[in-house]
Amino acid sequence: MVCGGVGWKIGAAQIKDQGSNATMAPQIMVASDADLQLLRQDLRTQKQKLIADNLPMTETEAIKVWAIYNRYTGELRQINDEKFRLVKQYGEQWRTMSNDEALIYIRRWLEVDQQVQALRLKYVPEVSQVLPGKKAATFFQLDRRISMMMDLQLSSQLPLAVGKGNDQ
Repeated sequence: MVCGGVGWKIGAAQIKDQGSNATMAPQIMVASDADLQLLRQDLRTQKQKLIADNLPMTETEAIKVWAIYNRYTGELRQINDEKFRLVKQYGEQWRTMSNDEALIYIRRWLEVDQQVQALRLKYVPEVSQVLPGKKAATFFQLDRRISMMMDLQLSSQLPLAVGKGNDQ
């Protein structure tokens, strides 16, 4: 849906079919900052469209919700800046990453996930003042589902830290 056609250039991992055995063949292709910015802008636009298409609102509700949404996405963008920085760093360093660096990376990634959840919790009262309960729940369900699809697309393109020939 959102990310189905998006081709990431960051640490792509391909699955090659070799008979009945599938193996991961990591390839490193670091995206430029300009590529990342264009991709992110496209994803934000698609996300807003998906929410609009799947959340029926009155005109009054829509005006208020999109104002809240714009503030929310502004704050979310700052968190996602850190996520994309981490992904880019990982794509550049995964082959030479030490065990300690790998642990620091995953802890930081989880902290970023927690920041996103805290941001959603912060906005639940504000959205629920504008939308009735079921519509507010639908808004956050859509936001979370789309974000999970984007994260899945991003994560699936990153090579695993341990592969053939890597120290464990």
